[in-house]
Amino acid sequence: MVPAGRGLIVVISSPGVLQHLFNDPYGVGKAACDRLAADCAQEPRHHGVSYVSLWPGLVQTELLKDRMAKEGRPEDFLFTQFRPVFSSAENTEMSGKCVVTLATDPNIPSLSGKVLPSCDLDRRYGLQDVDGRPIQDYFSLSSILSHVSRLGWLASYLPSFLCMPKWIITLYTSRF
Repeated sequence: MVPAGRGLIVVISSPGVLQHLFNDPYGVGKAACDRLAADCAQEPRHHGVSYVSLWPGLVQTELLKDRMAKEGRPEDFLFTQFRPVFSSAENTEMSGKCVVTLATDPNIPSLSGKVLPSCDLDRRYGLQDVDGRPIQDYFSLSSILSHVSRLGWLASYLPSFLCMPKWIITLYTSRF
């Protein structure tokens, strides 16, 4: 990539870095991916090589499909948290569409070192999932409120373009 003067390296991370999800190694590994993208973007940037971290939303992986197909126990975190939104989760091919779109963007150097949620890429490039569905925007206020038991009713009244600012998410998840 350096001799060619251009290139793109993408690591797959997750919004699971914002709070505990699945297990400890998962969160640590995904946080490391984000940091890897931020740090590794520095040197190759001068050679036209970009390095980003992609955050897909909930993805319909085989593991999760199998888990959702079985009737989960009420105490099963995966089942209770993801069952209501699993039908709108991204197909596994969606991450590939995101990577191809980023690789063909002549302005990708401006995004180097950043975390790129797939829902933001949907807004930026007008992407759709492989089956034509829009990408679930997990930063939209309606999506966030739909997961809050006492405020879920309010979600249907909010337009989908109203999103939680990233700086609020950063402050909320800050450990300092």
